[in-house]
Amino acid sequence: MTSKPVAEMDIEPWLKKVVQWNNKTSLENQQDVCLHLPKLHEFLLEMYETLKHMEPSTSIQKFPALGQFLGRLCWNPFVVGHEDTQKMLICCLCCLTSSEPQSAIDRKANSWVKSLFCHLLSSSENERKDIHIFLQLECTPDDYYEKLLKNIISTLIKRLRSQQDNQILSAEHVRSICVACIPFLTLAEVIPLLEALLLYHGPEPYEVLDNHFLDAVNDAFQKKKIVLSESAVLSLWLRHLPSLEKAVLDLLQRLIALQSKPFREMEQMIKDSYLPQAACNPCIFSVTNDIFRRAILESEGNFKVITIVQLFTLRFIHEYEKDTTMVRLPLKAYFSHEDTHLVLALLRKADGLASNICVQHLQTIVKMLRTVDSEERSFENVFQSWFLLIRLGGWVDIAAEQLLTSDPEISDDLLWLLAFYYNPCNGSQSRGRTMVEAKAVYEQLVSLRRSSSICANSVYKLFAGENTWHPCTRQLIRYLCVTFIVLCPEWHSVAQDCVSHMTQTQEAASEISDVLARTLSRLDIPGMGSQKIVTIVHTLLQDL
Repeated sequence: MTSKPVAEMDIEPWLKKVVQWNNKTSLENQQDVCLHLPKLHEFLLEMYETLKHMEPSTSIQKFPALGQFLGRLCWNPFVVGHEDTQKMLICCLCCLTSSEPQSAIDRKANSWVKSLFCHLLSSSENERKDIHIFLQLECTPDDYYEKLLKNIISTLIKRLRSQQDNQILSAEHVRSICVACIPFLTLAEVIPLLEALLLYHGPEPYEVLDNHFLDAVNDAFQKKKIVLSESAVLSLWLRHLPSLEKAVLDLLQRLIALQSKPFREMEQMIKDSYLPQAACNPCIFSVTNDIFRRAILESEGNFKVITIVQLFTLRFIHEYEKDTTMVRLPLKAYFSHEDTHLVLALLRKADGLASNICVQHLQTIVKMLRTVDSEERSFENVFQSWFLLIRLGGWVDIAAEQLLTSDPEISDDLLWLLAFYYNPCNGSQSRGRTMVEAKAVYEQLVSLRRSSSICANSVYKLFAGENTWHPCTRQLIRYLCVTFIVLCPEWHSVAQDCVSHMTQTQEAASEISDVLARTLSRLDIPGMGSQKIVTIVHTLLQDL
């Protein structure tokens, strides 16, 4: 970088600003310091490029205000606490020291600079002796910086954690610390201070942390610029609702934006967001639940959004059950619904249950849902029941499996459950139409399962009336056909041709990809004994 002269007129405006900063201690003044830090850093960089080519005595004689300017900056905690600005300040001070002082001016300048370093790096008289040793050993600016920052942060953390009445910080002081952290909160050394602030609770009956600070911390956390402990993130979201809402919406947008839908990747993204873990707190669960509810309503039941909600709920339940040492509300209490029995029925795990037990349990679920849909029918009641089924949707997949791999006498009940899942509103009796159309295809699938003839054309014929189907019917029939092809090993030989025929549009390809990924997520578990199904699903997903 070429040297740029720093004229006296350039220093004066900054000197006036620094004097103004040092004479005020208000929160607004602290914010003004943070606002000007980027330009101050640029100015100090230009100054350093000039000073490093000059003799110390020449610099002091040419710029009489230089010493006052740099000295005042050293006494401003918001300036010296900023990583880049503080480094440049130390570099400029180093340019004013002489390794072999030849005059009284040189000796006086060296003494003055050393005293500033002592001030910056230590407040302890014992440590001052160590600092002089460091200076004599020609300690680098990076060493000064590390020592300074460590001392500032440790002191602030001690004060924040102090429980002595005479050391409790005022609300204004805590807010000023927050504001001071904003410019350099992505610095790794500052993380302990950020966590101490997020976990700080004073005697005030109101929030004392600065909203801009909370926004900035949440933004940095979401962008993976900083790593915070789970307790710090939980405290952040509990004390600042906008941060929690932004975190949930950001996760939704990132998941929806995925062009392909590998569930493992989605599950990992959900886990890394820390939202499922935080949702074990009922307040946070309630907020995330409301956002998901609005997302499903506004998207009119978009299958991508439904899948995300299901994956999130599964991850939440996993996190809830993982730690059995914490005292928490019963799991059923998180899923508010008038019919507690329905909640418990949908929460029941199917692992290890015999086929006939699963069918009986599905009958119970259908009976309760049909009661809501008929006797207690209202938009809110039906939606709440459907939303509950969406979040705890494992039994829907089990219903499809039972429907297509056995001969249950309750095929109408299972078809009704699937129709309700895909078409809850039943406007103009459209669900009745969905039932009729889906049952016709189901009966043909049962016939194909019993037939010894395996031919892709047989599946093609099932879609002959596709253009006349209700959109909900189309989704349900695709779901039934894909489930049939996957669960019947003898049809694996023509599975790719059948899926290719069903995915002529991007919408159809996305839906079927979603069904396959959901199946893979559920069955690709060691010891499940479903390796053939897992293999064909992997193949079909790769083709899509």
